[in-house]
Amino acid sequence: MTSQDSAPRLREVVVASDPANHGALVGHVDTSQFAIGGPDGAGHLSPGPNPYDLLSASLAACTAMTVRFQARRQKLPLEGVEVGVSFHHGAKGERDSFKRTLLLEGELDAGQRAFLLEAANLCPVGEILGISADIHTDLGVDTSGHDASTQATYADDLAELEIPNINPD
Repeated sequence: MTSQDSAPRLREVVVASDPANHGALVGHVDTSQFAIGGPDGAGHLSPGPNPYDLLSASLAACTAMTVRFQARRQKLPLEGVEVGVSFHHGAKGERDSFKRTLLLEGELDAGQRAFLLEAANLCPVGEILGISADIHTDLGVDTSGHDASTQATYADDLAELEIPNINPD
């Protein structure tokens, strides 16, 4: 076995046009695939999560995994975790931000909940995103109450691109 054989295989996400679906985009990771929403290049919006949704989903998934891992490691009575994330653009000159809400289920005391809130902030994806955006995390009773009016929209951002001779749709 060569050193190349023992090296971990890098996973690559591939996004490609789906000719069977009017040029909509499809993401592929190994054998999994998923639709990617947004402008399809023909004046329509394709269904599915847009790039900002996917970025938020990455942060939510990593947060949930990190919280579960730390709860198991500390033998805490966490029965379930739900993470809601929304992305917001900062005002001119201010940093973009993510609003993250954790719903922790189980017979956890205040100290255990505080510990898991801190664990959420150790999520590796959050550390990467935190370099260029702020991440605000709250413990909540429900993750469905995000204020959609202040969320960033991918289509709006495409329309604002200052790229000559390119019409985003």
